[in-house]
Amino acid sequence: MTKKAHGSPTPAVAALDDLGIDYRLHEYHHDPTSELGFGLEGAEKLGVAAQRVFKTLMVMVDSTLCTAVVPSSGMLNLKAMADAVHGKKADLAHPDQAQRATGYIVGGISPLGQKRRHRTVLDESALEHDTILVSGGRRGLSVELRPEDLIKATNATLARLGRA
Repeated sequence: MTKKAHGSPTPAVAALDDLGIDYRLHEYHHDPTSELGFGLEGAEKLGVAAQRVFKTLMVMVDSTLCTAVVPSSGMLNLKAMADAVHGKKADLAHPDQAQRATGYIVGGISPLGQKRRHRTVLDESALEHDTILVSGGRRGLSVELRPEDLIKATNATLARLGRA
């Protein structure tokens, strides 16, 4: 288990520590002028395949805020997200709403250690990898862990959410 990161631990890291889950932290300097998007920037700077770096998106399904975790190499299929939680319609949450509900800023939203627990759905492609990376709770910090451990930590369900 690696716990060394600059500054105090984020709620995401603290949640993993509390659960006794093994993880590895990866830090990089976030470039605010990057046009890659947060997940792809992290993949490039860390030298990791984009299919292993998962982005966290907050989604309104009907009137319920949910968390979708999908590969940074693709896009979220909103219809599949709605289906995964037995809803009718899904839309990306407004960034302000996502930040208030999670306690994280956009680009640093983690599926772990959110201010309030939200129903979480992980793209099933995560199981194709021994480990995946998700946001560690701030821009420039990623947590590498086994997909099964992310499922355990977030009580996530699996579904095919991504599209190329």
